[in-house]
Amino acid sequence: MTKVTCDLTISLDGFSAGLNQTADRPFGDDGGDGWGSKLHAWMEDPAEIQQQMDKLAETKAFIMGRNMFGPIRGAWSSSWNGWWGDNPPYHAPVYVLTHHARDPQPMEGGTTFHFITDGIEAAFKLARDAAGDGNISIHGGATTINQYLRAGLIDELRLRIVPITLGAGTRLFDGVPALDLEQVESRQGNGFTHVTYRVHKA
Repeated sequence: MTKVTCDLTISLDGFSAGLNQTADRPFGDDGGDGWGSKLHAWMEDPAEIQQQMDKLAETKAFIMGRNMFGPIRGAWSSSWNGWWGDNPPYHAPVYVLTHHARDPQPMEGGTTFHFITDGIEAAFKLARDAAGDGNISIHGGATTINQYLRAGLIDELRLRIVPITLGAGTRLFDGVPALDLEQVESRQGNGFTHVTYRVHKA
């Protein structure tokens, strides 16, 4: 049975990115230097990377916001194809929410980025059709996840909580009504705690 999940790293005060995001500092002001993000220091943990790859393998379609796909704003004016190089880790269709149309971008390894201008419901229908019985990941960032939480479409939240505070930036749960969450898993990593919640729907 298809499960709709999200997997996000957040600070203790709920931010998935700080202010002033750029191509050189994709996570903004999070206390790190460029790609040396304090929020994402877990990427140096081989065990956590393996856990992440296992979860990706269970997922047959992904949805992300344009800001997660890249730093470009406005009309598409470059050949930017994402942060992940020629062979992104998804190996499945990825539906990118945007206000600006663009042709699908096939990549190595079976990933194709599709650019969806018709809103979150249209992207979700495409992802459900593509996933079949596999899982769907609302892959980020926090603004996109918040939209799907408000729509009641997420079944499971997988949060990697890092013990820093940012004070400002892009925050998970902003504008989201009260949720009924059940903790189903918790494990401690190197400099973070990974907590999984089931979302009970009204």
